[in-house]
Amino acid sequence: MYILSDILYLLVYYVVRYRRRVTRGNLDACFGDRPVGERRRTERRYYRHMCDLLVEAVVGLYASPAFIKRHYRFVNRQVVDRYFERGQTVILASAHYGNWEYMVASLGMQLLHHGIGVGKPLDDKSVAAYITRRRTRYGTQVVDQYDVRQHVAFFDAHHVPCALMMLGDQSPSNPHRSYWTTFLGRDTAFLYGAEHFARQYGYPVLYYTVNRVRRGYYEVSFETLCERPNEVPQYTIVERYARRLERQIEERPENWLWSHRRWKLTRNGRIQKDGTIKIIPQ
Repeated sequence: MYILSDILYLLVYYVVRYRRRVTRGNLDACFGDRPVGERRRTERRYYRHMCDLLVEAVVGLYASPAFIKRHYRFVNRQVVDRYFERGQTVILASAHYGNWEYMVASLGMQLLHHGIGVGKPLDDKSVAAYITRRRTRYGTQVVDQYDVRQHVAFFDAHHVPCALMMLGDQSPSNPHRSYWTTFLGRDTAFLYGAEHFARQYGYPVLYYTVNRVRRGYYEVSFETLCERPNEVPQYTIVERYARRLERQIEERPENWLWSHRRWKLTRNGRIQKDGTIKIIPQ
């Protein structure tokens, strides 16, 4: 299947030049202290990885449990399992790094918790419904980010230990309801959702790292970011998340989603595609 990915890379990178300007701008702004040649190598490696992901995403919709477990291995699942044994729901915080589609499938088959993947809905409802059916065939529940509150409240009221997969590296919609910090050398807005639910319900927050061992094979490791969220100052959790993700990206930057317009917010508005800023009232 990676022959297809290699062909796709040539088309996407050299012919279509998909979001090359966005990707290059992000890399130059974040790693301006690195040599130009290194940044361009990272750029090409990123596009190769992105094309691999596209192929793997399609394969993952039809892959068997044995295939996914072989290609997406949890190296220290006991870190998560100990919370299940206590009857605790956990928040699994990570990012669009490595392969996140295999993680959606893995929640329902590789963990003891009831797995819930939280994400943005697709515009095409029929396509979204089909993809959701495929993603949830092994027990993972996929929840729209706008409906997650009611689902969390339901499972908490019925004492069902859940593992909430939340990718916190998306660009927030409102700068005034975001947490701002310096990230990869840039003023960056972060979603507050994971910390919000952790504080409201007392859920431990874990960070999981996805390491690409070789092409098509990944290892997932878990670590606790905060076990008692209400015993630390506000914004501690999201700040720890930002620092952990930053370190992961700096080590192997090509595995992050650089073609995403991550920095389209300012502290008082949104940067439009023409470069102007649309002010968002508080």
